[in-house]
Amino acid sequence: KGRIITFIDTPGHEAFTEMRSRGANITDIVVLVVAADDGIMPQTIEAISHSKAAGVQIIVAVNKCDKPGVKPEVVRQALMGHDLIAEEFGGDVVMCNVSALKNEGIENLLENIQLLSELGEYSSNPERHAEGTVLEARLQKGLGPVATVLVQHGTLQRGQSVVLGTVWGRVRAMHDYKGNKLKEAGPSTPVEIHGLQDVPKAGDNLVVVSNDKAARTLAAHRAETLRESRKEGPAKVTLEDLLKKAEEGEKVKLNLIVRSDVGGTLEALRASLDKIDVPGTEVKILHAAVGAITESDITLAHTYGGIVLGFNVRPDSKGRRAADSLGVEIRTYSVIYEALEEVELALRGLLAPTIRELVKGSAKIRETFSIPKIGTIAGCMVIDGTVARPHIVRLLRDGVILWEGRLGSLRRFKDDVKEVNQGYECGMNLEGYNDIKVGDVIETFVREEVSALS
Repeated sequence: KGRIITFIDTPGHEAFTEMRSRGANITDIVVLVVAADDGIMPQTIEAISHSKAAGVQIIVAVNKCDKPGVKPEVVRQALMGHDLIAEEFGGDVVMCNVSALKNEGIENLLENIQLLSELGEYSSNPERHAEGTVLEARLQKGLGPVATVLVQHGTLQRGQSVVLGTVWGRVRAMHDYKGNKLKEAGPSTPVEIHGLQDVPKAGDNLVVVSNDKAARTLAAHRAETLRESRKEGPAKVTLEDLLKKAEEGEKVKLNLIVRSDVGGTLEALRASLDKIDVPGTEVKILHAAVGAITESDITLAHTYGGIVLGFNVRPDSKGRRAADSLGVEIRTYSVIYEALEEVELALRGLLAPTIRELVKGSAKIRETFSIPKIGTIAGCMVIDGTVARPHIVRLLRDGVILWEGRLGSLRRFKDDVKEVNQGYECGMNLEGYNDIKVGDVIETFVREEVSALS
């Protein structure tokens, strides 16, 4: 109807968490596409979490409604479990049945997007200096650094000096999504720009400055600030930080990502966390799911300054590396009331010294051997860090903790050893425990006491 809607298509695969996070943060309305034959997938739940955390409106497009036997109302009912209640069920979420294959229901979807945009009164001033966000960036042969940018405020003009993150340049050329040359681009316009000194990062902020000298100065200042922050290590949001904020009189907001070994426990945790009521504080659960703590959980926590709570689960190797590099705190528990008590104490500013776990190593079980009078021996490869006799050990299966205790024995070939390093094979016996299988992971760690204000 003569009006333009700009769509940013983010992949649905679970590996694209960060891209979905960026998408939710720079859009006004999220169109959540759910296949009527597949229903709710893990990445669907994750996309809902990102959208809610970003505080944007959601429209659900139930796709593949042309397939024989599919029931779109089943998808609507499943989404109710994630607090997305369709208008026809008395809620406020628009849900449209569509078929991308047969081009059915698309007009209705577009009309609903326009209706929501009118109700939301989304507007931007085109007369001011442009600001935007880098969606993608690459080095293109013959053109040099190229960035795809969404202009969010103001108007971007050819010839202007710009800074994108720590990269500066002058807009020598701009193209729209069809490859047409543009002289200027107003709010909500995606453009490809050329003339940059380097390749910026996806998610970087774009600002227009007065000239090249100002652009160089701002880019250099940002780069220096980034270097300094890296020296200090990643900024980490911890429960202990809340104590300081409470003392300074700030309203404390705690964003949580919750993981559990089983669905029943997860629901109990969510319900109990929602009931925590401490004046001047707010607890917000960004995402809750069953299974091991993943890299996606860490990315979500990092994006929104959150903490990950795990109940009877541990992070996988990618998740642990991501937590270390991004500075995200992971707290794990085996008793529900301990998790609730610690969160509430932190919110009240009464957090006592805690016991922190330091993971020392992990090994994957490749073979198992049963030896009379001794039990089951696990033939392992140490895949990370070091496994040592004094360490506490836990047995993980698909990220879920099955057992925790001590090593009965640690051997290299026929020799008893004190420790085994990454890349070496060894044999282990778990003290008093024999239910081990090929593919299980043995994680070793130590515990140390940490002061609440350290």
